[in-house]
This record gives sequence, structure tokens and C-alpha cells, in this order.
Amino acid sequence: MSIYAIGDIQGCYEPLRRLLDQIRFDPRYDQLWFTGDLVSRGKHSLETLRFVRSLSLDHAALSVLGNHDISLIAAAYGLIEPHKSLRKLLDAPDLFELVEWLRQCPCLHVDPDQQMILVHAGISPEWDLALAQQQATRLEQALRQAHPETWLATAYGNQPAAWHNCQTPADQDRYSLNAFTRMRFCYPDASLEFQQKLNPIAVSQSQAELIPWFRHPKRLPIPYTILFGHWSTLGYHREHNIIALDTGCVWGGHLTALNIDTKNRIGQACHDYERREKG
Repeated sequence: MSIYAIGDIQGCYEPLRRLLDQIRFDPRYDQLWFTGDLVSRGKHSLETLRFVRSLSLDHAALSVLGNHDISLIAAAYGLIEPHKSLRKLLDAPDLFELVEWLRQCPCLHVDPDQQMILVHAGISPEWDLALAQQQATRLEQALRQAHPETWLATAYGNQPAAWHNCQTPADQDRYSLNAFTRMRFCYPDASLEFQQKLNPIAVSQSQAELIPWFRHPKRLPIPYTILFGHWSTLGYHREHNIIALDTGCVWGGHLTALNIDTKNRIGQACHDYERREKG
């Protein structure tokens, strides 16, 4: 059995299928770990979500939730305006089944046997592993309740931007959702920055105070390797105990799979017809 961790798909269904052909994926024996953002700017979010769901029902795949996955759930409940690339998915006859499955996906997957953690954006520098797991469980329970729309309506927002400034359970949930699904850079006091999307080298030349979350000097130790996506301009990157896997397929880059046993990396180009819909 092989386990492959795969970066953000964002609706790029055909590159995903070609990547699985490359690695000779066999759902009877192998398993796929997805870093989230199964849907969004790509042209085939519906096909992607149906496919990954079908694999997960056979225990051949799992996915953590990304910010675009959360946005899809919120759009399905009428809380936000969806991106136009999701209209086909939101009009699908099986939308309810797909959203119900997506709501069951974790925010954090921890595998002690593999000594690996799977998450979409990262783990807050202010958290140790026990606290990260505690906060992930809180979010998962909120999303899985019978009527999550009330909670979702209060979960969006940029404040508080630091864990140490959270005063209420609602503050903790909002911060935690941002840390797990939106985080890239932090300020020196460990508060989150939400606007900058460039790679660390480019940002260091103009905003030297911003620190990648995984390099923050106050970051608490995490005993396992953290696999994450979300940061396409960072690309494939290994440093300390992190491996970044979003290589920007939807932006004309590649879709990346990492064999977590051998650490071999396989890439599949995203062709023009799979690129995002503009707007």
C-alpha cells in the first residue's frame, strides 16, 4: 500500500486523473490524502468532488477542508455569493449529498503511525499539537451539526487575528478557521496577515516584518511532519518539518503528488483547457 499526498486541485479534474495514471494509483491498495480546496476556480469542480467523494466512501481517499471548500458549503446554504465557476456544481442534482459529505471532512488529519499531519494552510505558531487537535475538533463538530448555517454566519471575518487575543468561543472558532484554511504570513507578535499571497522571497523585499507561519520564531514545536497546500506561489517546498504541496495547477502550474513513504514527488502539468475561469 502507498499513500500519496496531493496538493490543491481546485476543480482541475483531468490533471488529477492523469496524475493518478502516472502514479498507477490502485484504490484497492493505495490511499490519497488531499490538502483541501478540491473545488473553486477550475472548470470541473463538480466532477472533482464526485470523484474524490466516491474514493473516500471506499476508504481510498481523505481530504481536509480548505477555504474554498468552506466557501462552497456557505454558498450552498445561501450565506455568500458563489464564484461563477461553481454554478454548475450548485445546480447539480446531487449537491446535497456532496455538501453533506464535504461537511464531514476534517480540518486536520493526524497519522501517528506515519508521523504526518495533513492540513490545508497550516498550524498556528501559537499552538502545540494538542491544542491544534482540540480546535480542529471544535470546528468539525460545528460544521457537522444539523444546521451549520448559523455558526457559519459568524465564522467569517479577520478578527481576532491572534490566538492570544481570543476572548470568546466564537473568537476562537473564527481564528481557528482562518489558521487552518487561510494562513500564510504572520506578524512578529504571531497575528495573522490575510492579504499577502506572494512567496516569502518576494515579500521579504517589501514587507520584511511578515514571517511565513512555519518560520515564526515563537512557533511551538510540532512532533510530526506537516503537509499543507494553499500557497501556490510558495510551490513545492520542504523545510524543517513542513512540506508544501500546492504547485498552482489551476494557475497554469502543476498538480503534485508526494509518496509519503519514499518522498518521491510526481507532477502533472495543467493544460490550458483546465485553467481557471476568469472573474
